[in-house]
Amino acid sequence: MPRVSVVIPNYNGEKYLRGCLESLSLQDDLDFETIIIDNASQDSDYKWIEEAYPDIIFKQLDKNYGFSPAVNVGIKMAQGEYVLLLNNDTVVEQDFISQMVKAIEKDERIFGVSSKMIAYHNHAIMDDAGDEYTILGWAYKRGDGKPVEQFNEGKKVFSACAGAALYRKKVFEEMGLFDEDFFAYMEDVDVSYRARIYGYYNVYCPEAKVYHIGSATSGSKYNAFKVRLAARNNVYVPYKNMPLLQLIVNLPALVVGTLVKGLWFLKKGFGKEYRAGLWEGVKSLHKIKKVPYQGKHLKHYLHIEWLLIQNTFKYIVSKIKK
Repeated sequence: MPRVSVVIPNYNGEKYLRGCLESLSLQDDLDFETIIIDNASQDSDYKWIEEAYPDIIFKQLDKNYGFSPAVNVGIKMAQGEYVLLLNNDTVVEQDFISQMVKAIEKDERIFGVSSKMIAYHNHAIMDDAGDEYTILGWAYKRGDGKPVEQFNEGKKVFSACAGAALYRKKVFEEMGLFDEDFFAYMEDVDVSYRARIYGYYNVYCPEAKVYHIGSATSGSKYNAFKVRLAARNNVYVPYKNMPLLQLIVNLPALVVGTLVKGLWFLKKGFGKEYRAGLWEGVKSLHKIKKVPYQGKHLKHYLHIEWLLIQNTFKYIVSKIKK
């Protein structure tokens, strides 16, 4: 039985997938299996995978279900103790998997490990060093666009970025998988938030390097599809994970965050899409299953609230210093 199960969701990403699989074949630790879950791609029949990599498991779905449902299929199929989610538009260093495993085995309370994601087309700048979440309802990528040498130290982060993250499978079995109502975007923040409620935490591992093209499937950093989905899912995250009292306390900050972001997207030309996403989120809240409140998790809720406040001030200060 493999120690690690690498799960790669794919949708029309053949031109990226070849490089990703080649880098995996060069790993110094080969105690892993690779599972590709394809969302009914039309850019290839993908027969070359079986020819070039006969040990890889390739499962094609009947339509494009999105990121969350696809990776959930892969997690259910996974035989490993750990599940490594990896975007198809990535290339990993030779010791990537071994470094990720080394990081997660430092503490049984670690749920997710976020890797050092470096911009594929410019290895001098970061793409992601773990994600943070704020009381304003905003999630943001640590290190995005900043020099790589500034992110050489490991630390706790609110969420692991699922584009290249290692997860402890037994925690999924305890608290559930990715929320399939999210389809894509913010689903990793949601699952990491839930893990924190259950008493686990996430870390950033700078030794595990991966080069990420970014937005390869959606086509661009900002587009109507992404803006609408992200806006909708930004409604889901606090509603789902915060108990009623916490929601009431944080509501003023969440409203301010929503308005500020709305103005920002209006300037970017996506105001209509942002409003549509928010409205879709509000209308569909009835189908979102909230994380049940348990008194034994009270200290975790309090710690999370403190983290949200801290992350908010850190984010504001970083913007002022620019």
